[in-house]
Amino acid sequence: MIAGILKEKAGEQRVSLVPEVVKQLIQQSVTVWVEPNAGAAAFYPDTAYMEAGALIKPATEILQQADLILSLQLPDTDVWKSIPDGKTLAGIYQPLYNAALMEEAATRRLTLFSLDSIPRSTRAQSMDVLSSQANIAGYKAVLLAAYTYGRYFPMFMTAAGSIAPAKVLVLGAGVAGLQAIATARRLGAVVEVFDTRPAVKEEVMSLGARFVEVEGAADASKAGGYAVEQTEEYKRKQEEKIADSIAKADIVITTAQIPGRKAPVLVSASMLDRMRPGAVIVDLAAATGGNTVVTKDNSTVTYKGITIIGNSNLAATMPADASKLYARNMYNFLQLVIRNGQLAPDFQDDIVQGGCITHNGVIVNERVKALLTSSAIINS
Repeated sequence: MIAGILKEKAGEQRVSLVPEVVKQLIQQSVTVWVEPNAGAAAFYPDTAYMEAGALIKPATEILQQADLILSLQLPDTDVWKSIPDGKTLAGIYQPLYNAALMEEAATRRLTLFSLDSIPRSTRAQSMDVLSSQANIAGYKAVLLAAYTYGRYFPMFMTAAGSIAPAKVLVLGAGVAGLQAIATARRLGAVVEVFDTRPAVKEEVMSLGARFVEVEGAADASKAGGYAVEQTEEYKRKQEEKIADSIAKADIVITTAQIPGRKAPVLVSASMLDRMRPGAVIVDLAAATGGNTVVTKDNSTVTYKGITIIGNSNLAATMPADASKLYARNMYNFLQLVIRNGQLAPDFQDDIVQGGCITHNGVIVNERVKALLTSSAIINS
């Protein structure tokens, strides 16, 4: 079989597979074709892929002849339309946010594997692209905030006087949030954390941060590791707690998202009004609406002296390591869909089932089907 690696669309610097992983696939009797300069932005030149055993081929040839097409994000419109019917693709396609494209993919009998949809189980950890990329995003968010912030992070005691440490507030203690906590603490900041899951309190405290508890959170234990919608009563209590903490915060890192839904607005205009000028917010949920009322995706907004940076793709700003981790996730997943050098997905495997969105002309992913069904009922 032939696995083809496409160059990502403008703005995405990562690449689906790095040369060391390409070499491993070739050792398993898989032929690998790479579009010219596919890995250049991530510092993996064409020569590195050729040394690993790959062939450099134009995108048109990859689209027509490859059995498996790899693109980290959904290709741009022109490339998407030129993919022949019946092809198999794998990447991070955010199917819950791109439901219309998933329906189109089913109509064209494309088989789509989206690794952001696999179960977040112990067995699937080595394939968890959300965690590997969120880890980088949480780290980079704090560095970006520190660069933007006009004051010190750590406490300083000098002959000219003392400088108090920065106060960092992290909203959401998932993988990105936990890495943000650890990074902020390493830089000397005082950190407070909110999360709807009481179970993460121990992890937060082990990193040296203070966990701010809000009673009455909905049970997320059966959500497969994903966040869940909260009650209006809980949201009211949460808003009150956040308002008190945000008034004292110098830096806010927001990470709260709910798959298939608009990101919850956790920071209102009245909260922003209480922050002091010079404060910085980095919103990692910008792509799905953002956690503040003024967030704009891929933009930096200034609100009454407060800087709000909206960026949901910070992992792409560290493309070499992000690509390396993603490629390892992809390689581990491909072990479940490639047998003896041929494409042979084991659809009885729960990870393959969860990651498969469309196959044989229909949408097979239960969460995507449920979303489309509910949308059809609402619009009818």
